[in-house]
Amino acid sequence: MYSDEDGELAVRIARDTVERFVKRREEGEYEVPEYFWEPAGTFVTLNTYPSGSLRGCIGHPQPIFPLIESLIRSAQGACEDPRFSPLRERELPEITAEVSLLTPPVKLRVNRPEEYMEKIEIGRHGLIASVGPYRGLLLPQVPVEWGWDSRTFLEQTCIKAGLRPDAWKKRGFELQVFEAEVFTEIEPYGNVRRKDLRK
Repeated sequence: MYSDEDGELAVRIARDTVERFVKRREEGEYEVPEYFWEPAGTFVTLNTYPSGSLRGCIGHPQPIFPLIESLIRSAQGACEDPRFSPLRERELPEITAEVSLLTPPVKLRVNRPEEYMEKIEIGRHGLIASVGPYRGLLLPQVPVEWGWDSRTFLEQTCIKAGLRPDAWKKRGFELQVFEAEVFTEIEPYGNVRRKDLRK
């Protein structure tokens, strides 16, 4: 469990990293609590302001890197999300930074595929769907923002993986779930708040 202060620090680091990366400056050095050096998964999402349209979202779901390193890598990656053109300096005052601090993904085990819908909790779970080399991830805030139920969330995660929406019914399908604490700028360079996904 991260505190609101941890979340604000993470967002400030993400914002500063984005600024430095886009302006081609050296990486920053940050004073962080000791536990920011423990391995943790993170995602950094950049949204346009005030429309809230996605501008970039990249992360590292597995706890491979220390949280601080994962945060910096994710922020840099979000500037060059391959779905969009690279972020330009003139856009910096028009985007907000959002950070998702993740729990390690765990495999969701079921006896029959229909049980996935019973076990997926909207507002709590993020999903990673995979079959062989195909893999797709959606953060827990996505179904909340789009008003999806658990079946739609599962289908959309399959589509994100490049699979058919009903791939979850097939042999070889694997679903992992994770949780996230999400913190976001209310406006560019503005205050940071925790997102309550279970409202």
